[in-house]
Amino acid sequence: EEFYGKELILADREMVEQEADSILKEADVCDVAFLVVGDPFGATTHSDLVLRAVKLGIPYKVIHNASIMNAVGCCGLQLYNFGETVSIVFWTDTWKPESFFDKIEKNRQNGMHTLCLLDIKVKEQSLENLMKGRKIYEPPRYMSVNQAAEQLLAIIQNRRLQGAEPEITENTICVGLARVGAADQKIASGPLSQMSTVELGGPLHSLIVTGTMHPLELEMLKLFSVDSSSFENSAFQRTT
Repeated sequence: EEFYGKELILADREMVEQEADSILKEADVCDVAFLVVGDPFGATTHSDLVLRAVKLGIPYKVIHNASIMNAVGCCGLQLYNFGETVSIVFWTDTWKPESFFDKIEKNRQNGMHTLCLLDIKVKEQSLENLMKGRKIYEPPRYMSVNQAAEQLLAIIQNRRLQGAEPEITENTICVGLARVGAADQKIASGPLSQMSTVELGGPLHSLIVTGTMHPLELEMLKLFSVDSSSFENSAFQRTT
């Protein structure tokens, strides 16, 4: 606020989804800037703002920005070799979805890499507080590469118990990324089993499950290997 000389309003998810009209309220008589992290259209609520503005006859201008969807290329995997992006959500004691695993398998069968966006819990209410209408929020939680890898490994075991041999195994080469774009960004590559223990520091994290790799992609991933011996003893020797 001191730098711009303007009042800034911190618009959380609840405000953007439920109070969109207030954001556009004065946009017909003055400029209103809506600042987001990453790509402006990375969330459907942002597209909703554009549609509302158009219906009100309010002109708009988009200033594009990078996001994890394209910045992920920093690990050396070629962007046009990525398939459908998936989200890995936090499991609970009573809810353990596996649908994202099926999408990763489909990508891998087609030779494509998969970018896994890891769950974020910010300003979330417990079921009890939600049912009682209490505006009490849980502490923020950010899924780590370790947690995502552990859930994938658990699904692999579940599938084997059901008599299937998954397309993805403990030896499938993966890439963990943390704080991409920041001065302290960190990248680590190795088998999925290593991703469950690798230390990448604080959020935000993303995970890539590789598909068929070009030799150049393989060489790039070697720069970020958790354990150089993996190149001699694991699937790093293969490009599939």
